[in-house]
Amino acid sequence: MDEMVRQWRRERPDVDPSSMAVFARLTRAHLAASRAIEATLGRHGLNRGEFDVLASLRRSSAPYRLSPGELARALVLSPAATTNRLQRLEERGLVVRRPDPADGRYGVVELTGAGRALVDEAVTDHVATLDRLLADVPGADRAGLTAMLAAVERTAVP
Repeated sequence: MDEMVRQWRRERPDVDPSSMAVFARLTRAHLAASRAIEATLGRHGLNRGEFDVLASLRRSSAPYRLSPGELARALVLSPAATTNRLQRLEERGLVVRRPDPADGRYGVVELTGAGRALVDEAVTDHVATLDRLLADVPGADRAGLTAMLAAVERTAVP
């Protein structure tokens, strides 16, 4: 990366390549993190999308239940994509879909005992993987890094 910056500065001294370096490093970090996360979740028989569904339900507090619409919003997915994930998880006995106890006309998705046990194990390993990836970033710097990345994200969203 440093070599790329040096080369651009030599060839185009009128252009500051520092933003290129930032985004190249973000891309490399994202790819490395994605591989590590997929490997961690794979040891639990989950892909990232399935984990996201289970984690969203687990974070919702007891009784670990959300409407399909709430779940789709939490996952930032279309209802169709959410349905596909739910079908796979339901076939594995990790979630159930049932009528809403408050209003039988609407369905809810609920984490099963097996789903809760699996997501609790997976999240422990997932956090350990993320902590390992951030091992060289001092704890005091993590909040600042998070804030900086949030600023980039806000700017990127139209």
